[in-house]
Amino acid sequence: MPRIDYKKVGEEGYKLLGQLSTYGKNCGLDHTLTELAKLRASQINGCANCVNLHASTLRKLGESEERLQMLVVWHEATCFSERERAALAWTEAVTLVSETHVPDDVYEEARRIFSEKELVDLTYAIVTINAHNRLAVAFRIEPRSR
Repeated sequence: MPRIDYKKVGEEGYKLLGQLSTYGKNCGLDHTLTELAKLRASQINGCANCVNLHASTLRKLGESEERLQMLVVWHEATCFSERERAALAWTEAVTLVSETHVPDDVYEEARRIFSEKELVDLTYAIVTINAHNRLAVAFRIEPRSR
């Protein structure tokens, strides 16, 4: 049982966060790429609800079970493209900002792979999922069947 139904109690804030989510879906980045980033951030943040949601979304997009399982160890896995690896490194650095301060080498690799607009849009997607993770973890939102 959730601690507070933040979607109802803070309805206006939740709607604004939803607008940011909609922007991320429509910004032009590959949907699988952004979903991988969202799933990885959710794994880092320990958000069971969001891990469940984004893994389910990726399955619906045709993602393989192998890649879903390997995401947690993507540094060692060979099944991710150069672009995906840069996105995942950026996701981890931004998600763990208090620890990493987003290192220059991670930024430089991301900028080599992504245009300025793509990197800003990817960062918005990461910021948005981190906000969702923090709300779901703080208020103990349980995973639903998908």
